[in-house]
Amino acid sequence: MITDLGIHDGIIAVVKKDCPTCQLLVPIFTQLANEAGLTVYTQDDPTFPNQAEWVVNDSDLSLSWHLGLHVVPTLVRFENGAEVGRATGWDRQAWQELSGQNNLGQSLPAFKPG
Repeated sequence: MITDLGIHDGIIAVVKKDCPTCQLLVPIFTQLANEAGLTVYTQDDPTFPNQAEWVVNDSDLSLSWHLGLHVVPTLVRFENGAEVGRATGWDRQAWQELSGQNNLGQSLPAFKPG
């Protein structure tokens, strides 16, 4: 069950520092953490994208494995303990829909694969 892994309803992003798309999205992660309650699970560096309470170390890949993730960044929305949406790579429209935020990354390309 997802709650066994510490995930609550809302949105999470799974990232790693060694990912050019993840590096590009650092301002988006910060914005979503501040405005939408995003939690970031980082696969390779517990200080990426920030040393903050909203960053969780997933270097053992337990969450990534449980969710069947093969691409970072991945944004996932949970409601009532179940996954209800997922976007892989950076897709502005998908990320805006999943997060409920309409002003994400206006200076970034609309799409960038992970």
